[in-house]
Amino acid sequence: MERLVCMESSRVNRAFEDPVLLNDKRVLQNLLSAEDKYVPPACYFNCVQTDIRPFMRKMVSEWMAEVCTEQSTEEEVFPLAMNYLDRFLCVQNIHRTRLQCLGAACMFLASKLKENYHISAEQLVLYTDNSISVSELREMESTVLHVLKWDLSAITPNDFVAHIVHRLPLDPASVPNVKKHAQTFIALCAADCKFMLYPPSMIAAGCIGASIRGLALPCDSITDTLHQVTGIELECLRACQESIEQIIRTSLRQLVNQSQPESATMETPLKTNQPFMEQSTTPTDVRDINLMAMDDENSLLSV
Repeated sequence: MERLVCMESSRVNRAFEDPVLLNDKRVLQNLLSAEDKYVPPACYFNCVQTDIRPFMRKMVSEWMAEVCTEQSTEEEVFPLAMNYLDRFLCVQNIHRTRLQCLGAACMFLASKLKENYHISAEQLVLYTDNSISVSELREMESTVLHVLKWDLSAITPNDFVAHIVHRLPLDPASVPNVKKHAQTFIALCAADCKFMLYPPSMIAAGCIGASIRGLALPCDSITDTLHQVTGIELECLRACQESIEQIIRTSLRQLVNQSQPESATMETPLKTNQPFMEQSTTPTDVRDINLMAMDDENSLLSV
């Protein structure tokens, strides 16, 4: 009698970064020249949406980030889903009661595009506490595809990280840490509507700069080097990095102040009529933050 042994691993196999693509300057230049196509053209709260407000976007983005964290999705899924959501809201006016369904549909599409095993429709419905049905989710998915004209391969800040870091004078041993923290900071930016109109390359460069400063790595004039690599204006780059460092400080302060972390599973449907609470903005130097203690790269996503 033959024994059947399952040798299948649950670990996702990943290819090595292609040195040919990383060393070819044309790849980075093509990303820079095409990125504006996927940046929302305007702040839709003022000109398109009549019922959606910034705090509602923040609430649904926090819920989406928690779902992605609990499902251990790829780093690109959450920023890509937020890109879909923002581009959709720039074109189509919706009621606040449909915002969570839209967020779920955007996660559904981003997961399909970026993962080997995407989040199922049934799982997403459970995360809404069954406030929507599978048929409603699939109908919203079709609507998003129609509004975005099936253009789902959007350029996000994550696409720039490897190309920018490759061109920085960093110790090879520190590169994984820089990338890991930069990816976490990118997710924080995706959840903040302040960064909605920033080019992906600027967000990526700012997050990399903030990561290097926070890790206290020996990299002289990092902002100038990032300017040379990306061609982004120096003052714009500095302002972006300062804004990123501010949300990092605020997010870490919130984590410290939380006595009991909330569960990632949404036990009740998202209520988008809750009052907006202002965040504390007490200044702190980002270099005082111990980034090495942030081993879980998704730890900030549940803010």
